[in-house]
This record gives sequence, C-alpha cells and structure tokens, in this order.
Amino acid sequence: MTQEHQPDAYFVRVGEGRFRPTPHTGGAWSITEQHFSPLGGLITHVLDGFVAARGADDGLVTSRIAFDILGTIAIEEFDVAVEVVRPGRTIELLEATVVARGRPVVRARAWRLQATDTSAVAGGEPAALPRPEDVPRGDLASVWPGGYIASLDYRPVGEAQPGRATVWLRTPLQLVAGEQVSPLARFVALIDTANGIATRVPPKTLFYPNVDTVVHVYRQPIGEWTGLDTDVVFGPDGVGLTSTVLHDVEGPIGRAQQTLTIRQLP
Repeated sequence: MTQEHQPDAYFVRVGEGRFRPTPHTGGAWSITEQHFSPLGGLITHVLDGFVAARGADDGLVTSRIAFDILGTIAIEEFDVAVEVVRPGRTIELLEATVVARGRPVVRARAWRLQATDTSAVAGGEPAALPRPEDVPRGDLASVWPGGYIASLDYRPVGEAQPGRATVWLRTPLQLVAGEQVSPLARFVALIDTANGIATRVPPKTLFYPNVDTVVHVYRQPIGEWTGLDTDVVFGPDGVGLTSTVLHDVEGPIGRAQQTLTIRQLP
C-alpha cells in the first residue's frame, strides 16, 4: 500500500479478528515496526467488540488494561483473539492475544468491574490541566520519527524538562477504517506516547523502549483529547519507569505506568 493511497486510519480490518496496519503506525524507535500506541487502542476496540457480541449491556466498565509487549511488531497483518479468564456478574477478567507470524507479540488483560453510583464519595484526584484549545501546537516529530508521531496533534503544556512533560494529544485519523470505536479505545490509542514526551536523554544517545503499558482508569474518558502528565525515572541497573496521570477534557481520569529497558544503542 503506497503512502498516497493508504486510508486515513491506523488499521484496516481484513477478516474476523484480523487486521492490517497502515504506515501511520510506523514506530518511533524503528519506522519499519509498529508504534504500540495505536495497537493498544485497537486491542481495546477488540475487547469492546467481544463484550458487545454477547448481547445486552452487562453493567460492567473497564477499570484496568495491562499490555505486555512480547517482542517487536512488524507493520504486517496480525490476528487478535479474546477469551474470558475470570467470568463473573460483577467482576470479569478478559485476555486478548495479538498473534503475528504465528507467535504471540502482545498479551493484554482487562479487568471489568460493576458500575455503581459512587458520586457522593468521589474525590482525591489531582488538579485538571489547562484546556487543550488554549495550548499552542508543538512539534514532536522533531524529536521522534515514524508515521504514528507524524499523525498527532501535539500540544505541550509549558516547557518540558528532562524526564518531565505535560501534553495534550489527539489524532485526526480513525483507529480502524470505517469503524466506530469507544471513547476508551480512542483514548488508550494515545497513551503509549507518554514514554516519548518526557525524554531524559535524546533518543539518538540511548535506547529505552517500554516492555509494557498498564492503564488504570477510575472514570471513563470523554472527548477526543488525551492528556498526559508524565514523569520518567531511570534507575541505576538498566531499568526505568514512566509514570503518567491521565486526563480528558473534564479532568484527571486515571494513571498509566510503563517499564523501560535502558540500553546502549548498537
């Protein structure tokens, strides 16, 4: 598929549970591999579809999705399958597996919990970010290559410091060509960007990809914007941690953590 004729989407469905990534998924560490961020959104979309296929609303909401990235993911067709690990009427655990070239490349587990009205006791969240429409655009593509980074509307809040940044993100692209996706899937599709917005050192001097992304939400997102308030810590033994407070336009909604493997460049 040529750059000129690719759809305005990150993925195209080509079969039941089978998808083709477009060049818009091109990664930051390698433009010949997928950036994980859109794939995380796609997995969320597939989990949503699995739940919807069972019929009526079961009254559960997704509270956590833990993505384990088992290897590099080429820009080529792959399959996603979902199973129930822990069934229940008030608590359920689902697992999605992404398989490419006959091997698992991502496993994701999602806890779904019973939704109840706890607005009378809600509280304890941090302060909201400035509205994204009040923040000028920035240029993340000057730091990172790849089709995914180039697709973003990137708006930094204030000036980033080494290991510390706050940004708003959105994308004009569909997640899956011709398919409606949930606000959660659209939101999750931008979260993995967090590890690239608050660089401690320039990516041309050190290699620090994440091996997982764990997302917790205590409120379901709304709107088209994903806000990331991010800190990055490098430990002394080759391991780092990216920690992010997640925001939508109404305020904070949860947190994300990413484990980093820190290595010298080849």
